[in-house]
Amino acid sequence: VQLQASGGGMVQAGGSLRLSCAASGGTFRNYAMAWFRQAPGKEREFVAGFSRSGGRTYYADSVKGRFTISRDNARNTVYLQMDSLKPEDTAVYYCAADQGIILSSIGIWDQYDYRGQGTQVTVSS
Repeated sequence: VQLQASGGGMVQAGGSLRLSCAASGGTFRNYAMAWFRQAPGKEREFVAGFSRSGGRTYYADSVKGRFTISRDNARNTVYLQMDSLKPEDTAVYYCAADQGIILSSIGIWDQYDYRGQGTQVTVSS
């Protein structure tokens, strides 16, 4: 499975962006999907994710109520709608996929078999 993230850019605080992660080479609907981010000088952190069935979503506390993860199985794409952006949301955002990840590991980057290149998001104050 290959993952390609896109949609990053520069935006002012309070603005919105929508990231996309296009998957190829696998049966998309069978995969748990997630977004992570890494800010300069910080460790990579979990942002949002879907269970394998797609029936449940999970969010980091820092983005709850502002970010929304969604998926379009017909387009093999997962999205991250980011609203009310803050300067602390500035980071490189990555998507990840795994077919067999267990629930307790959904927020752990190294547990995903497939990990894409990132897209830069910069939020100015």
